Amino acid sequence: MDLKSLVRTIPDYPKPGIMFRDVTTLMADAQGFKATIARLCEPYRTEPVDLVAGIEARGFILAGAMADRLGCGFVPVRKKGKLPWKTIQQEYALEYGTDTVEMHVDALSHGKRVLLVDDLIATGGTAGAAVKLIRRLGGEILGAAFIVDLPELGGAKLIEAEGIKVHALMAFEGH
Repeated sequence: MDLKSLVRTIPDYPKPGIMFRDVTTLMADAQGFKATIARLCEPYRTEPVDLVAGIEARGFILAGAMADRLGCGFVPVRKKGKLPWKTIQQEYALEYGTDTVEMHVDALSHGKRVLLVDDLIATGGTAGAAVKLIRRLGGEILGAAFIVDLPELGGAKLIEAEGIKVHALMAFEGH
């Protein structure tokens, strides 16, 4: 199945010159979504995964389905102010300014084996911040999985420089 053909490209969104890669069309296709989850899970099928950490918001959808498929738990990595209990925070750089992601302080315990998941890796800022949170809580990151990689923006290389293997189902040139 050609999953790449199910990803919609929206030109000039959110600003001129950007080619937005919309995976909601892929997720809306029943067979496409099923194949996506299977392909994202494949490298980790025989790995001892304790938790799948999904980055808000589309990463939640993927991570929940992957956790079910892999027979493990799910942990959310959320934007600041969205979690109801005690959190740890990690700030990261955006093109213009900064943002912050959080996890509950008890989201995982020392030594838990974690798979990090999001829909797309671009500059790697959000994923890099999630890596720092997981490591601060004592988690061991088994890998990072994404539907789409935008290689020109260097995010996958940033994550790999942290010693984490990146698994992406497809790449799109440009950004």
